Amino acid sequence: QVQLVESGGGLVQARGSLRLSCAASGSIFSINAMGWYRQVVGKQRELVASIISGGRINYADSVKGRFTISRDNAKNTVYLQMNSLRPEDTGVYYCNAERIATIGGNIYRGVWGQGTLVTVSS
Repeated sequence: QVQLVESGGGLVQARGSLRLSCAASGSIFSINAMGWYRQVVGKQRELVASIISGGRINYADSVKGRFTISRDNAKNTVYLQMNSLRPEDTGVYYCNAERIATIGGNIYRGVWGQGTLVTVSS
């Protein structure tokens, strides 16, 4: 069994900053791509940023220059540094791991965290 646990959400004023963390737990051998998604009520979940194990990074156009994704492979943790926040960044942020391999040889695909709420006030 593997699990992703997010933390770091909260209420912040516009132009403020937050840092989200997502830690994977379990007997993990490797994780390939990890990413952050955002969901607003009534809308589909959308990709905010992703990073593969080799370091290649992708950002949604709306967050380029403001958000930074990084990962610590030794800690099986991915981070999202969010600066210059805007009210439209408000939503529930979910962490995702595309593929997790465990030491025991199990493969888990499309693993999601429980989400953390980010609210940006104007």
